[in-house]
This record gives sequence, C-alpha cells and structure tokens, in this order.
Amino acid sequence: MIIPVILSGGAGTRLWPVSRKAHPKPFMHLADGQTLAEKTVDRASRVGTGGRVLTVTSRDYYFYTRDLYRSAAADDRFSFLLEPFGRNTAPAIALAAKWVEATCGGDAVLLMMPADHLIANQQNFQQAVQDAEQLANKGYLVTFGVYPTHAETGYGYIRSGDAFDDSPGRRVAAFVEKPDMETAKAYLASGEYHWNSGMFCFRADTLLNAVQSHAPEVMQAVDQCWNGMDAADDPMEIPAELFADCPGISIDYAVMEKADNCAVVSGDFGWSDIGSWKAISELYESDSTGNQIRGKAVLVEAKNCFVQGENRLVAAVGVDDLVIVDTGDAVLVADKERAQEVKQVVDHLTDRDHDAATYHQTVHRPWGSYTILEDADDCKVKRLVVKPGQVLSLQLHHRRAEHWTVVQGTAKVRLGDEEFLLNANESTYIPVETLHRLENPGTEDVHLIEVQTGDYFGEDDIERFEDIYGRA
Repeated sequence: MIIPVILSGGAGTRLWPVSRKAHPKPFMHLADGQTLAEKTVDRASRVGTGGRVLTVTSRDYYFYTRDLYRSAAADDRFSFLLEPFGRNTAPAIALAAKWVEATCGGDAVLLMMPADHLIANQQNFQQAVQDAEQLANKGYLVTFGVYPTHAETGYGYIRSGDAFDDSPGRRVAAFVEKPDMETAKAYLASGEYHWNSGMFCFRADTLLNAVQSHAPEVMQAVDQCWNGMDAADDPMEIPAELFADCPGISIDYAVMEKADNCAVVSGDFGWSDIGSWKAISELYESDSTGNQIRGKAVLVEAKNCFVQGENRLVAAVGVDDLVIVDTGDAVLVADKERAQEVKQVVDHLTDRDHDAATYHQTVHRPWGSYTILEDADDCKVKRLVVKPGQVLSLQLHHRRAEHWTVVQGTAKVRLGDEEFLLNANESTYIPVETLHRLENPGTEDVHLIEVQTGDYFGEDDIERFEDIYGRA
C-alpha cells in the first residue's frame, strides 16, 4: 500500500516576484494553466494505492491548497497535517509517518513528494515508484536519483553503490553536498552520481525506527506533538508550543546520511525542482531569436530573453539573455545565468519589512481574495471577492474606517448590533472602533469595493473576536 505524502511549504524566493511568502511556488501557474500543487496531487493520486493522500502544510496555505485539490480531483481522500511554523523536513516527515502508521498501519509505504517539483514523464515515474516500493517493503530507506543531464552546482548528489541481486536500484554509497563546477563536471563524467531529487519512499515503521536510532531528540519531540493531537481531527493541527521543541533539521541530515539501509532508485522521468527563472523559461517554446514570451510583450533586437507579464505591456530593446517578470506591483530584471541570485532581492525586501516580500496585489484568504487597487498615504482601496457561504471574521479596526460598496451579488453585513443585506449598487460605512462582519449568504461570488480611510492601513490593525477559520 502506497500513501503519497506531499510536503507543501517554503517561500520559493528564487522565483520572486511571482512566488512570495503568502503565495509560494506550489501555487504558481505554469504555461498550461495548472499550478505545481495541482500537478503534484494529480501525480500522487495516480501512484497512490491506499486511497489516501496526506499533505503537510501550514494553516496559512491550508484553505487555498484544499480548494486547489478540490478543483483538481473531486473526492474526499485528501487529509492535512498543519504545521504552526517551519521546522525543516525531519519533524514533518516523522509526523507524517506517525499519521500513516495510525491510519493505515506501520507496514504502509510513504511516498514523500515536495509540492513544488515538476515531473514530465509520468510513466517512467510510476515505474520508479514501483521499484522503490519493492525496496521499501524489504526495509530500505529509498531515495530517488535523477540522471544528470549537465554539470549542476545547485543540486545535491547521490553516489550509487552496489546493485541488488534480486531488486531494482542500488545501495547508496554516499550523499554529497552541492559541488562547485569542477566537481560537478567530474561527477557527471564518472557516471556514478545522480541528482538528489528530494523524494523518498519507505515504510512508516522503518522510517520511525530510523529516526529513533539516528535522531532520538527528533523522535522524542515528535512523539510529544503526536500525543498532543487528536487523530480524529481533519485537518490535524500540530500544537505550536510542542512543535517549537522539535529540532529544525532535514531528513537528509537527521537520518539518510547516517543510516546504512539506504537505497537509490534512479530514473529519467523529466524531473525538475523549478528552482529558478531560467528553469521556468525552459518550459516554454522559443521563437526564432530564442525569446520566450508569456503575456503581452514587444521585443526589438532582443535575443534569448524570457519575458512574463500579467496585465501591462512589457517592451525590451537591444538586450540579450535577460529574465523580465512584471507582476503589476513589482518588476524583476535579471541576467538569465544569475537568476538564482533573485533570492537576495527578497532578503533585502525582508530586511526593510517591505510588503512585496510577502504579498501580491491579490491576496488569497480562506473566504476568497482581495486585490489592492490603490495604496496611498490617505486611503487604501481594495476589491474583495467573497465566495458563496463564506464569512469574514467578526472584527474591528482601531485606526481606520471603511466604506463598502457591493458591485456584484448580495452581502450580509453586521454593523455593531445591527444586521442587514447589502445588494449591488448599495453601500455602507463602518466607523473606527465598530464591530463588523461581512458574509456571503448566496450561491454566487460577492464582489465589493472597500475604501479605507484613516492614518494606518496595515493588516495588523485587525482585532478579531470570532472566526470560523481559527484566526481569532
């Protein structure tokens, strides 16, 4: 029995400005319109044989991930384990193994898959999973190696050892850190090394025993977290005060590099971790001058450029080998060969506490989304979209008033102790320090224009009293 476990987290800083902390890489739409998260859950559904898929993510991403899954596959087999904050992969994977052991038995096989990887050849991948399952059922901790196509310094490597007599795959001789270019070239020439894909396959009991043997401090903290949760909950939320005691360590360092029962299954299944804008550009067809364009662009005497725009026209003249990405509120221009350094931009923005490190103009919320239309010193204007049946928190603001105008649908408004319906072309005013709530009681989206006035418009000027999404 194979239970796919999807790890969905991280900020994807190398793909800024599209990937941001509040809307990271798994939620990026690719050329075919699908997100990486949708592609991953579809792949998981195809290879899983236990009728369940578990996703380890955060509460911040839970609602949006759940909705994406429902659009990709309309069934109820998706379960969630929610981290209060990141603690690297070892605690997450160990808790996932505890969940699988409790739900499906210790002999169930976990297939660990990051939510932000791309696999082009599904048939070859399914064969690799079947090979890995054979080894997992024999007590091996299996990792997936990828045949290297070039000398790459951005990936870790696996050196394969002896072949098995009665099973596919090989023993792992060594896990190797990201090399410099000369070393990477030597790895490629030797034929003994494979890229480490970051995907794993093992029985639940095998993994838990390995964590206990090689990282007992992780296992102790994980056991405390598990005992503090209710296995009947879905989603299951990991208690923050207990999770804080978990060491922040990867499964590679905690277990894989120490264990003597590691195996590698290698394959050519079109794997990519989509780790840079250069990697994104390779997903698109080039024109006669080597340019790849997504959106509206005019390129004059430009070669080998990748241009992505959303609403505005992007023009480039006389430039070569550039990445140009326009999201409406931010523009990235980078040398294509230095695209991995984009994360330094995010570091600078984070140091300055700039919203662009975290948020887009359109921000997704459990109830729908809002888009910032104007953000000035004296006002802020948003367009809110509230999905059918959804309710914003009961809240008040200390430093701003709000004016609401419904442009589509019918909203239910609580203002102080009063409740009333607000139809299209109708408005209301919410004074400072006034308890209020917005609800969509209908069957179609409610679209509403919100104009904020006051002296501060930050999202932290919200005091919540009731919230069906657990944010109060």
